[in-house]
Amino acid sequence: MTMHIRPASQTDAQAIADIYNHYIANTVVTFEEAAVAPVEMASRIQGVLTASLPWLVGEVVTDGRAAIVGYAYATPWKSRSAYRYSVESSVYLAPGLAGRGFGTTLYSALLEDLKRRSVHSVLGGIALPNAASVALHERLGFVKIAHLREVGYKSAQWLDVGYWQILLPG
Repeated sequence: MTMHIRPASQTDAQAIADIYNHYIANTVVTFEEAAVAPVEMASRIQGVLTASLPWLVGEVVTDGRAAIVGYAYATPWKSRSAYRYSVESSVYLAPGLAGRGFGTTLYSALLEDLKRRSVHSVLGGIALPNAASVALHERLGFVKIAHLREVGYKSAQWLDVGYWQILLPG
């Protein structure tokens, strides 16, 4: 199965919301607790694009139909102007597709896009424990830089968050 990567558009909001809402409802990898409507997801996509940052989708074609199997994007790290070369990254795959290289391919494409935009620092926040996400980040060259204890409460449990960082050449 080959994945094609392209920039996201507003018309991808339903498919992206479907992927993300699975993680909201069934995991603690996101700290959101209520499903995100497609109109809200479209607004989020537009916000990233308006900030001149990338939102990418990965598609596979099966029986002549393209389907989004994952997405990756970056948001500004903080709002102060001195942070303008730093972003926070996110990547999500459709349920059941982990371990096939799609996450690595999507994340690698995101990092390449960020290099072209002169981004210097990329930070990935990971709800812990999450061995698969830690492995993905470290495989791509990220290094753990922070561990915040019990900063989220979801599914009747306190959750830690770790931050991994990569500095992009340029």
